[in-house]
Amino acid sequence: MGKRRRVAERRKNRPAVVGGVIAVVVGGAGFGLYALYDGGAAADAASSTADHKDVKTGPLSAAEVQTTARTFLSSWQQGRPTRAAAVTDDAAACIRLLTGYSKDAHVKDVTLTEGTRTGAKVPFSVKATVSYKGVSKPLSYDSSFTVVRRASDGKPLVDWHAAVVHPDLKDGDTLVTGESGTPPVTALDRDGGEITTARYPSLGSVLDGLREKFGKKAGGKAGVELRVVRGKASEKAKLSDKTLVELSKGTPGTVRTTLSPTLQAAAEKQVMTRKNASVVMMRPSTGEILAVANSGHGFNVAFQGSLAPGSTMKIVTSTMLFEKNLITPDASHPCPKTYKLAGWTFHNDDDSEIKKGTFKLSFGASCNNAFINFAPKLSDSDLTTEAQQVYGLGMDNWAIGVPTFDGSVPVQSGAQMGASLIGQGGVRMNPLNMASVASTVAAGTFHQPYLVSPSVDHRTIAKASRTMSAKTQSELKEVMSYTAAYGTAAKAMAGLGPDYGAKTGSAEVDGQKKPNGWFTAYKGDLAAAGVVQAGGHGGDTAGPIVAALLKLGSSL
Repeated sequence: MGKRRRVAERRKNRPAVVGGVIAVVVGGAGFGLYALYDGGAAADAASSTADHKDVKTGPLSAAEVQTTARTFLSSWQQGRPTRAAAVTDDAAACIRLLTGYSKDAHVKDVTLTEGTRTGAKVPFSVKATVSYKGVSKPLSYDSSFTVVRRASDGKPLVDWHAAVVHPDLKDGDTLVTGESGTPPVTALDRDGGEITTARYPSLGSVLDGLREKFGKKAGGKAGVELRVVRGKASEKAKLSDKTLVELSKGTPGTVRTTLSPTLQAAAEKQVMTRKNASVVMMRPSTGEILAVANSGHGFNVAFQGSLAPGSTMKIVTSTMLFEKNLITPDASHPCPKTYKLAGWTFHNDDDSEIKKGTFKLSFGASCNNAFINFAPKLSDSDLTTEAQQVYGLGMDNWAIGVPTFDGSVPVQSGAQMGASLIGQGGVRMNPLNMASVASTVAAGTFHQPYLVSPSVDHRTIAKASRTMSAKTQSELKEVMSYTAAYGTAAKAMAGLGPDYGAKTGSAEVDGQKKPNGWFTAYKGDLAAAGVVQAGGHGGDTAGPIVAALLKLGSSL
């Protein structure tokens, strides 16, 4: 399994009191605290005598930031959590975490070195030792915090979050050193090669998930480590515990995955061509996941992201329309430039329109209003039902072997229901979900994606409650093949036909200048989907990534 990370305690240097002012100099590679006020009883008494005290507002001065930062850092380094917490905006949470830093995480000999401040943001480095039952390991990392002004009295305070103590912590998480509750695992690809983050940088979170799920079942023995233990909020977000420092190795068990070493290496290379890119590749006939990669190596967007999928959702919408006999691929169906629904006016990309054309043409051009104008003929729950019953989405029951987000298609009404038909509104997906959608079209039935065979632990694999008809599958393949050959996906999919299909998507996100670009496609018994956040149109951004993997996979 993948490595995890580390933490430390504090020195007890006694400050010298000079004329009512505490002058502290922290030794070693740390910083010096030159003028640290001690807001004690005298200060409280003075403030209570003032009937009217002006509350300071406006930007913080350099002196306020410096004094607050050095008070906080020196107190933490000296092992005085109560004093450190007094200059934060959440004293109780700060005391708990800093106390646990030494008592539960067994971190000692802490040296904090302040970096160069940028406005109110203060970077710092940590060097310390993790020591447990006679075994010690060094710990070093960088962190930062921001100084803010409290609204009630204008006092400068550290804006407290758990990430101040260690960047891998989320609020509610804790640090613990001891015998790992979960033995390590050695993860193997489908050919028996070892999976490591050195070889596949994207797979750190996947390795953590495999250890958490299979460590106790794979026959290994636990070691001793400093690890992040997730709190309720992190567990709800399906984040796994994370090792920061391994003090002594356990004996790993072995877990074989479905990943293809060739395709995984290619996926790693492809996502690095774009910032904030993620991709998943799978086999439609079985559900085996062949590759997963993210250009960012922290949060696993490919498996756990929750993003509006844009027009790639039109695959699910079209399935519903075909099953309800509301349209056929070659039926005449205009796509107006604008369409009004429940007080909203919907526009097509670039204000385009198709006055005379077929539904297949609108699908291939990804013309929004050719889908939204079906809204009056639909019930609020129709899209949700279709996604759940045929595509297995939004049921929160996928068991692939590591944590996932299984998509969400909430029941909505009015304009929001119309927006859902084109993958906006409340619809949320990730590349795993959309690769599964393309796979379901290719195979004609839903096969839950999986990374570890269910035979390893006899877990129950999710199933769809019904299968689309052969007629509907044929219609879906017709419109997706047209899109791959002549529509918005044609440039990326050039040279991949026949027996292929694709759909592009662009999802608008508040605060982003460019939309998230989506692309999902199948070729024979391979399917893949990708997203490039804030990248632009899917055919130009995620499309080349997905197509490159399909082209390579088809040649193997």
